[in-house]
Amino acid sequence: MQISAARTVHATPLGNVRIEASPVGVSRVVFTDDAPATPTAENSCALEYVVTAVAQLDGYLAGTRREFTVPTDRSALSAFDRQVLETLESTTRYGDTTTYGALARALGRGPADARKVGGALARNPLLMLIPCHRVLGADGALTGYAGGLPVKRALLDLESVDLLLPVLLA
Repeated sequence: MQISAARTVHATPLGNVRIEASPVGVSRVVFTDDAPATPTAENSCALEYVVTAVAQLDGYLAGTRREFTVPTDRSALSAFDRQVLETLESTTRYGDTTTYGALARALGRGPADARKVGGALARNPLLMLIPCHRVLGADGALTGYAGGLPVKRALLDLESVDLLLPVLLA
């Protein structure tokens, strides 16, 4: 069981996010209806992870950061869920998208396992930090996102606009 040694609710342009950390790293970033709150902590290292996650999320949502470097604590995840999230991170870069089936294939599994991959992504406790918003249905349709489809669309738009900006300015 994961220990949340620091937590906050942070306001973002897409809605409030709950951020929790253990002494190992950020363990949870999820959208919430809770009101923004000042960080609280039982551990100074965990507090540092929360503060760093807030700064990195703000930079990402402002279009000035393309990757997250804050340590994460994935100890509460099953081995399969960790494997799916690690494969997503290693195969899908900022501005790219993939499908549930492509992730299943990258894991060495068949097309029937696309639903299992979807289940693992649905359990992703580190929204935005682990970019499950970059995963689409086989036909390219937006499907499932714990933050809601409008947030998923906004995140994909953020990444695509950021990649197009140098082309438009040239």
